[in-house]
Amino acid sequence: MLRRTSLGNGLVVLLFTLAGFAEKRPQNPDLIEFPIQMQQKVTAGITPVGAKVQAKLTIATLVKGNVVPEGAILSGEVTESEAKGADAPSKLGIRMDLAQWRNGSLPLKVYLTEWYYPVKAPMPGDDNSSLPGIHGSVGVTMGGGTPYPAGDSSGRFPGDGPSRGPATIDPDSPGTASDSSPHRARLKDVDSKRNEDGSISLLCKKNSLRLDKNTIYVLAAGDLP
Repeated sequence: MLRRTSLGNGLVVLLFTLAGFAEKRPQNPDLIEFPIQMQQKVTAGITPVGAKVQAKLTIATLVKGNVVPEGAILSGEVTESEAKGADAPSKLGIRMDLAQWRNGSLPLKVYLTEWYYPVKAPMPGDDNSSLPGIHGSVGVTMGGGTPYPAGDSSGRFPGDGPSRGPATIDPDSPGTASDSSPHRARLKDVDSKRNEDGSISLLCKKNSLRLDKNTIYVLAAGDLP
């Protein structure tokens, strides 16, 4: 009986210790993600540093007690833009400084990260299940029945390599918030670098980076887990 009591007390002490440690772990309230869709295309090496850009928030987001509503427009600029070189990766950086909506606004300082929300895989029996992906030769019809072309007006496809022009850093089909997976994923072949000033740069050794207007990218103030 004494042995069992000692063991029980030891477990209680251990649990309280772990709970106290968890409470004391540093929390970063600034690591809020902003799922967005760009309002214009951005191409590394072509879109200049300092170019003004805007993005639309796809999900209402709570920021320090303020609700930034879905559809709010985030404004900022390109902070880095370099095409892929023979021995150098492509680089792209975007910082958003302000969120605006009909009845309010909120200053921000968030950066484009290497995360995005991929399009959901079609379920068996879906009308779209027999259609090819973005590399196919026909358009893909998304949730609302709107057809999306498989390539751009030049016939080029994202991810086709330098000979086909810059690569879109979304490897999947374009979509909307309702079409996207609830779980974010890392962009293929894209790494991120945190700079001394706190900004984030995306790097790609395979192709020049390009943002489209359909993919749901993720902005954040820092590195997301």
